[in-house]
Amino acid sequence: MNPELYLSYPSAFLIGLLGSTHCLGMCGGISASLSMALPVGRGFRLRQTVMLLAFNFGRIGSYVLIATLVALASTTAASQWSTAGLVLRTLAGVLLIFMGLSMGQWWQGIRYVERVGAPVWARLAPLTRRFLPVNHGGQALALGALWGWLPCGLVYSTLGWAALQPTVGSAALTMLFFGLGTLPSMLATGFAANWIRGLQSHQLFRKVTGGLLILFGLWTLPFLHLFGH
Repeated sequence: MNPELYLSYPSAFLIGLLGSTHCLGMCGGISASLSMALPVGRGFRLRQTVMLLAFNFGRIGSYVLIATLVALASTTAASQWSTAGLVLRTLAGVLLIFMGLSMGQWWQGIRYVERVGAPVWARLAPLTRRFLPVNHGGQALALGALWGWLPCGLVYSTLGWAALQPTVGSAALTMLFFGLGTLPSMLATGFAANWIRGLQSHQLFRKVTGGLLILFGLWTLPFLHLFGH
């Protein structure tokens, strides 16, 4: 078993945790609106928790599905082309660096990458209106599953990393851990939106987070590992 496989899961979780302020800009609004749409009264906190968990589990489920599809393609490519792994690793590292530059507010080139998924989202976005307003957990789960396909540079960056995994199952688990890493901030959006928004706009926090994502990207790049041998 490749030892890097064991490191990838906690690292994927950490990437999700560090980059989750970016998720707030992409998904935070819809997540917070689920709470605001609920009538305040008896059992409000329980209903709020169910809605937020259902939405986010649907979102994370879509990440796992996308990773499975990407891994099916990448493992096939790796079996046919010897350089596929090197290309995928380089792509994953570059995407993480782009995401770090965006988080640190140094350069927003990741937005060009996000355009790749725009055609798919253009077809799925109208479907989200069928589940609005959200009245129960099933609707929140379906809405989250659709929202998981929203073009997102952080998701694409981690997908590139997941594609490096040796099996489809390990790629899916990588995205599962990434999604779980984004969960605390996304849940907090519903419970403590103002505090989270303040953290999102904190310049030092964004720059430190961006710098750490850039380090992850540099560690992923294959040429650095060649120098280490």
